[in-house]
Amino acid sequence: MLVMVLEYKWTALSVVIIASLMGIINNSILLVSLPALFNGIHINPLNSFQYLLWILMGYGLVIATLLLTFGRLSDMYGRVKLFRLGFLIFTAGSILLYFTPGTGDAGAIEIIIFRLVQGVGAALFLANTAAIITDAFPANERGKALGLNAVALMSGMFVGLILGGVLAVFDWRYIFLVSVPFGVFGTVWSYYKLKETSIKAEKTKLDIWGNITFLLGITLLLVGVTYGLIPYGSNSMGWSNPWVITSLVIGLISLIIFPFVESRVEAPMFRLDLFKRRSFGFANMAGLLGSLAQAGMMFMIIILLQGIWLPLHGYSYSSTPFWAGIYMLPLTVGIIIMGPTAGILSDKYGPRGIATLGMIIATVSFLVLAMLPYNFSYIELGLALFLAGAGMGMFGSPNAASIMNSVPAQDRGIASGMMYTINNTAFTASMAIFFTIVIVGLTQRLPHALTTALTNVGAAQLTPILSNIPPTAGLFSAFLGYNPLNSIFTALPAPLIAFIPHSTFNTLIGTTWFPSTLAIAFMPALQTSFYIGAFLCGIAVIFSALRGKNYIHEEEIIENEIEIESPLKGK
Repeated sequence: MLVMVLEYKWTALSVVIIASLMGIINNSILLVSLPALFNGIHINPLNSFQYLLWILMGYGLVIATLLLTFGRLSDMYGRVKLFRLGFLIFTAGSILLYFTPGTGDAGAIEIIIFRLVQGVGAALFLANTAAIITDAFPANERGKALGLNAVALMSGMFVGLILGGVLAVFDWRYIFLVSVPFGVFGTVWSYYKLKETSIKAEKTKLDIWGNITFLLGITLLLVGVTYGLIPYGSNSMGWSNPWVITSLVIGLISLIIFPFVESRVEAPMFRLDLFKRRSFGFANMAGLLGSLAQAGMMFMIIILLQGIWLPLHGYSYSSTPFWAGIYMLPLTVGIIIMGPTAGILSDKYGPRGIATLGMIIATVSFLVLAMLPYNFSYIELGLALFLAGAGMGMFGSPNAASIMNSVPAQDRGIASGMMYTINNTAFTASMAIFFTIVIVGLTQRLPHALTTALTNVGAAQLTPILSNIPPTAGLFSAFLGYNPLNSIFTALPAPLIAFIPHSTFNTLIGTTWFPSTLAIAFMPALQTSFYIGAFLCGIAVIFSALRGKNYIHEEEIIENEIEIESPLKGK
């Protein structure tokens, strides 16, 4: 019987890792394949920011808004049951995406809707991954198990980048088809192999008012932040859009009301009392700050590689998304090496020291990244990325173990949902915060940089046209691997083009002029964002250190003592 128990915990971990990989890969696989997708449905993404942002961020928005609710439902009705349902819904969404029938605006809307379906499925299984692992593994092995799952969660981001780059070369539909066999296998495997070992919460019901205020607040806030990135009127961003302002205000008010609602309802879905536990409260705060810093950092590095460094080193714009994924691999290597290692060490020595050291390393990596010039040596970037990955890996698994070990068995679903809700909300907000910092910087510096660069190559007559390139268009061009000058020149009158010397024209549409010009305006804002990231990580270090010594909920300690007295009990 003991062998069966040992086999089951690793079986459970294998199913959870498949789910984690699949969920996170699909969060990043579109980053490098969006050009192929938009070409496939015949839409220019640079003229369709709203579609671009919703396809890119809608999946994450759904996950962030539903994790908490699904965590509570899992405690009520069974974690494995909802985990299996998540696999099934996610697979159905992937199949629908592969067979997307429409083109143009209709095709973009269909993809957005099917991505939201995928997000519902991903939220169902991601809300339960940490809880299922915690149920299956004893307390002295959870750090190791959660570390392996953390590797899947963190490395999945970059596996998605590489997969998206490879598959998009053949057919954009393959980026969705790749999930189907894993989804089918995961659904069947979880149905036959996973067992409901969780302790269901007694006398618990769905928190209606908490769900209403939280879903309204987080949805409106994240939607407002998303549309704040879209130009409005003559402004380069949409923060002055009345709808954005209204959405942000109502969202913030709802989230301010939410804790008061939760403190008064009979069965709150967001257990504020859990934050009274030092291991739970401070670890979640450290995770929130770390996610705010690290998610935006990854996207900024991708933009730096795709829009500036790779073109300057001879890579064609069409190939930069794929190579950006390849050049980000040191980050993944650092996570893969340190994630499980940190989990094993935290099982033996406790999570506080390991997690805090990891966040210190992450802080240093931000400072190193901030000091890099735009035309850096790749060895410098590779070492900085490895350092960042090692820090993230060292922090992630001990921090998750600290959170999950601090709650009783019947609350693991809601604890897992709270942990992932905090991290996913921070992840989505981080992209918006870092994008805003960079776009504000580009708005101030890009027109002057374009004017100077055009004068230097003898094309000053184009200054009135090119100096008005919207910063958002420049940024998303870099992000998607486009040279915006190609589309601009195709729209210019032929007589105007005729006055430009042929050599000057070739310089402008080449792979070096625009990246060099963009770098002048981009790098100061990028460095500012990295310093902000370092500051957030530095505060996270303090919260991580304040979590206290290793804490395991007393009910589990009692169970372990009983098992020592009677080793075969329950086996």
